[in-house]
Amino acid sequence: MPNLHELENAMPVAPLKIIAMESAAMLGNRVNDYLVDFRKQINLSLKNDPAFQDYAVDNYLMDVQCPRFGSGEGKGMLGESARGKDVFIIVDVCNHSITYHINGYENHKSPDDHYQDLKRIIATIAGKARRVNVIMPFLYEGRQHKRSSRESLDCAFALKELADMGVANFITFDAHDPRVQNATPLCGFDNFTPPYQFIRTLLRHEKDLIVDKDHLIVISPDEGALDRAVYFANVLGVDTGMFYKRRDYSTVVNGKNPIVAHEFLGDNIDGKDVVIIDDMIASGESMIDTARHLKAMNAKHVYICCTFGLFTQGLDAFDKAYEEGAFDRIVTTNLTYLPPTIEARPYYLGADMSKFLSSIIDFMNHDVSMGNVLTPTEKIQRILEKYNTHEDMELD
Repeated sequence: MPNLHELENAMPVAPLKIIAMESAAMLGNRVNDYLVDFRKQINLSLKNDPAFQDYAVDNYLMDVQCPRFGSGEGKGMLGESARGKDVFIIVDVCNHSITYHINGYENHKSPDDHYQDLKRIIATIAGKARRVNVIMPFLYEGRQHKRSSRESLDCAFALKELADMGVANFITFDAHDPRVQNATPLCGFDNFTPPYQFIRTLLRHEKDLIVDKDHLIVISPDEGALDRAVYFANVLGVDTGMFYKRRDYSTVVNGKNPIVAHEFLGDNIDGKDVVIIDDMIASGESMIDTARHLKAMNAKHVYICCTFGLFTQGLDAFDKAYEEGAFDRIVTTNLTYLPPTIEARPYYLGADMSKFLSSIIDFMNHDVSMGNVLTPTEKIQRILEKYNTHEDMELD
């Protein structure tokens, strides 16, 4: 773990506890394992001091449940006291695999159900914790962050509601528009991005990549992802480009305006490898269309890097596009639920974020500057140097 000395000289806010909601149980277990390992490494002479009670233990996970009555109504339950603890609640609002029974029928939990369960657990803590922090990798209703016509402002309302319930800090990843934090200006709001994990995963599996401006270009599939693409391209020292989506604003299909055409703005990509970077893959139609356009422009290889792989319409369209040669790899993180069958796909690569998330929790628990984990530029430069010199690329 980097910057270990920062933690050795800092006092924890309170004893650390993690609540992994059922939706994020797998991620929570991995985060817990890393935290246990981190704290065993710290050379802390004051571990027996009362201020460091329960600092280095074998498990930081709290026992919680959200059972349902036969009517579908639920409640939150804690299996142990949260009094005086620094609680981090991890929730994946996009995990559609979890079910419950209502009047004899089986229902799949929606983002609304997961959000309601999160509020139940916060209500169960009942203000007894020293601090409550919510880790919501995919920000609930993050795409409904602004009002275009007579619309609800769901994301801002959810943040305000959670803040009113006592949440001190929000931790999220690749927020669709981080300016939504203005809804709760007195709460902490940290928005992280995974460019280091993307490039590390790609370089580990693609041994013939040449990372320079003559052989590689980073593409934004739309104007909304341009900031991500520009940062990624600048760190790698390559050029960037963007597709402009022309939409039919007179029509609404499945809650959005259909795309009429993609227009490319950027340098010549003939013979170059292309990295498409975006925050999410939903149905995937737009991403596949972008990849096909790039291949038609004679791109050598097309790599798709997205923080959240939702795959809301399944994987069949991606299987077909891969067989047609539209793209070469898809990289997504494990921050949201992924269909189990995706691991068997020859084109899929997973970027594990659990160690990074563990570092975030550890630094926040010590109230140490998040600058230690916010900017991965040096780490990317380091792994590029190792790749170019054919060194073993172990995790930092």
